[in-house]
Amino acid sequence: MPEAHAHPGLSENGLRQCLRVAGGGTLGFVISQVMGWNYGVFFTVFPMFLLGMVPILNASIVRQFLANVSFNALEVSLVVGLLKHMPVVMTLVVLCMFLFRFNLMARGPLFLFGANGVLTLSILLHFASYPGVDLSDLLASNFVASVLAVFIAMLMHTLFPDVEPREPPPRAAKPQAQIRHETLIGGITATLSFIVFQVFDLQGSLSAQMATILVLFAMGYAGARVSARKRAIGTLLGCNLALVMQLLLYTQSNHFLLVIMLYWLGLLLFGREHIKEGGGSGIGFGGLTTLGILFGQSLGPSQDLVYSALYRFSSMSVALVATLLVMACLHALLDSWAPTKISATN
Repeated sequence: MPEAHAHPGLSENGLRQCLRVAGGGTLGFVISQVMGWNYGVFFTVFPMFLLGMVPILNASIVRQFLANVSFNALEVSLVVGLLKHMPVVMTLVVLCMFLFRFNLMARGPLFLFGANGVLTLSILLHFASYPGVDLSDLLASNFVASVLAVFIAMLMHTLFPDVEPREPPPRAAKPQAQIRHETLIGGITATLSFIVFQVFDLQGSLSAQMATILVLFAMGYAGARVSARKRAIGTLLGCNLALVMQLLLYTQSNHFLLVIMLYWLGLLLFGREHIKEGGGSGIGFGGLTTLGILFGQSLGPSQDLVYSALYRFSSMSVALVATLLVMACLHALLDSWAPTKISATN
């Protein structure tokens, strides 16, 4: 590969990661569209998650990512198959699963396993609970998309390798009270999100559901406030960019090469912002996932991307405000209890 020159504001490694995120997201989209697979959002978002959330790829990351797929398939099959007719018991089991994942995230070493599990599990449980959804097709799509994301990540790291070794992020020891606090606020909020989307039958609000989960990756109310604002901005920019692309394509959305080119440019733009922000769930990643969801679910000659974009932003805004209100109440309650009090440590 010829040496690439870093873009202003990006290091050499940052530029390579930006190219990996854009290339991986585009390749996942192309494969899913060409093969005509269901649940295209899995194929567009998973490569972005794997390449954007972690700047490296090693055996431990691959094991965590693939182990989560197998674990999720077993959990969803058992929970939905055995407890679907008992909603209260099912909700309690879901709470335990989310608490387990957030506990792993709060401790650190298995953060990727926990984060991917929370995001994927919330989506799978939500859609699997609807009677018209084919559970085997849903789980098979999730499995194929996850395995494909790993191969795409390997290919992108081969085509655009880092030019210098990356320093591992520092790990600070957390007090047990903070671990309990982050576990409970994350697990309870994720479970309440699952309940709301079930009760109000919000099957078409995938972006809003993902937004309520992604802000929890900040691991606390203070971080979630900042993350929610950035997420909202990223989603608004992603929706506006998707609308501009729709206007540019107009009646030419059946010209797949034009769609691919515009989609790749959009991912490249938001990928650059994502890397400059430090790789968290901010404006850049919000724009990336918004484009992935819109193009993965709503792109086609007979589909209205304009309505999808406007609905996606409005529903996401309401969901984020409600999530922050819940987290504020939980934070106040947990901070008033000695075993989960963190005001002295923050």
